Amino acid sequence: MVRELVAIDMPAGDAFVDVLKEIWDAGDAALPIDQRLPDVARRKLLTQFKVSSIAGADGLRVKFAAGEPIEEDDALVISTSGSTGEPKGVVHTHSSIRAAVASTGARLGCVDTDHWLACISLAHVGGLSVVLRALHFGSRLTIERRADQATIESALKNGANLTSLVPAILHSVDVSNFRTVLIGGGHGPTNLPSNAILTYGLTETFGGVVYNGTPIDGVEVRIGKDSEIEIRCDSLLRCYRDGFDPKDSDGWLLTGDLGEFRDGKLSVLGRKDDLIKTGGYKVWPTTVETSLRKHDAVADVIVAGTPDEKWGQTVTAWVVLRPDAKNLRLEDLDKHVRLSLPDYCTPKKVYIVDEIPRSSLGKALISELTHSSNKLRALHD
Repeated sequence: MVRELVAIDMPAGDAFVDVLKEIWDAGDAALPIDQRLPDVARRKLLTQFKVSSIAGADGLRVKFAAGEPIEEDDALVISTSGSTGEPKGVVHTHSSIRAAVASTGARLGCVDTDHWLACISLAHVGGLSVVLRALHFGSRLTIERRADQATIESALKNGANLTSLVPAILHSVDVSNFRTVLIGGGHGPTNLPSNAILTYGLTETFGGVVYNGTPIDGVEVRIGKDSEIEIRCDSLLRCYRDGFDPKDSDGWLLTGDLGEFRDGKLSVLGRKDDLIKTGGYKVWPTTVETSLRKHDAVADVIVAGTPDEKWGQTVTAWVVLRPDAKNLRLEDLDKHVRLSLPDYCTPKKVYIVDEIPRSSLGKALISELTHSSNKLRALHD
């Protein structure tokens, strides 16, 4: 029997879940397609991940190409966000998925009387794991295509008590009436709601495996060379779609994230590639962002390093101003950051933007900001 990779190219909903079950019942694996992708990007993804057929919103399964067969236990191929480069196809097996939903469900105390709200993209593990956890525990499940206050209020009225969200939308919704809210990304707001759990994980781990700094049962975390976070657990990927297995011979995955343990809790500092090296100093973008967000004029901000002939890189910020912000100067932000951080952490370039472009996972699309900086209004003293 030849097992195929089938793309699910349809909006989130009950029909999506039905198609996923049909694919698995046939012994095939599924690739959920992010519905925000333009047609050119979709076809590129289908070709790159060697898809054999496509299941569309009309319920029909159409042949796409010869594709490449999957292994016997393969269940899903999930595309990484690709916010800074080419996406990778992460291959998860039925075994790794069972391990993920069982261990996270045990930590959360999941039971069949729970009611999950899935309102973030099912093309990524943050949203898809909500669906699969509900199926595993036989819980009620509501699937919506938007994560906004109206969606949340409607779900709560219908009995929803658990959900998963991205940090970027927390400031615009009230989640206080859920029993528990999972917040992905490893970095959350400083004023995290009391019923929220900040999770750390990757597509390669099938989502969060560290909750509020503590690894869930069955997950090993250590700090390796150059402060890189390493993880070993049963929910790790089998390999990437191109056949490459990123795990070492002992089963450890090098995450590409840097971190440290503080008082027994894992603190994620950021991606290795995100670290800004300016004039011999090292600056973490997240620490500068945290400082800038405390300024009264700042509604949202993202910080990154941009090339600089003298310093190698310079600390650059893209800022969304609050509606009532007036006459803000670069000097004002400089003084504000210096109250909590060394002077080399202050942004030397600040651009004013209407919004921070983000992926469906809530990750800032740095490349879009850097490419358009010459068209943006720069903040001056």
